[in-house]
Amino acid sequence: MIPEIVIVDYGMGNLRSVEKAFEKAGARVAISSRPADIRDAAKIVLPGVGAFSQAMKELKRRKLVGPILEKIEEGAPYLGLCLGLQLLFSSSEEGPEKGLGVFRGRVRKFQGSMKVPHMGWNSLKMRGNYCPLFEGISGQDYFYFVHSFYAVPEEKGIVSATTSYGGSFCSAVWKDNVFATQFHPEKSQDIGQRIIRNFVKL
Repeated sequence: MIPEIVIVDYGMGNLRSVEKAFEKAGARVAISSRPADIRDAAKIVLPGVGAFSQAMKELKRRKLVGPILEKIEEGAPYLGLCLGLQLLFSSSEEGPEKGLGVFRGRVRKFQGSMKVPHMGWNSLKMRGNYCPLFEGISGQDYFYFVHSFYAVPEEKGIVSATTSYGGSFCSAVWKDNVFATQFHPEKSQDIGQRIIRNFVKL
């Protein structure tokens, strides 16, 4: 049976926990690093934990950049998790490799006196229009974060949620069929599972 959702495997990320979260939500899901599988998928998920430049090098080495961008251009729902959000942007302070460039903006490192990485539970402040990913989610809900970098979009209208940590930063983006969260819904217990279910329902 052809999977509904393909989780992109580029050698970085907690793939099994993401897969289990989607299976729990009732999705037909598969982990793959094959360009053909990404092209055949109805929806794609790009998870990730690690360094921006290394991730882009692996995506290029496995010839996955083209298929990912093609699916986004076709209108297939895309969900980026943590590094999968950051890779949507043009560039990062973390290294010289260019990102996917779906959105204009740069990924920056947290500065100041707060502890880095930002690790643990934090809440969201919803922004802009209603985002389908956040159906049933409120500002009183907490999600699990672990990251040292955050995206600074040039197009402010794509920011669907912000989070406070030594100031406000972009913690989720949404435009058309592209959704991404800086937090880890697959590590955020029941409320994170709601995010997963909302994406499966799209």
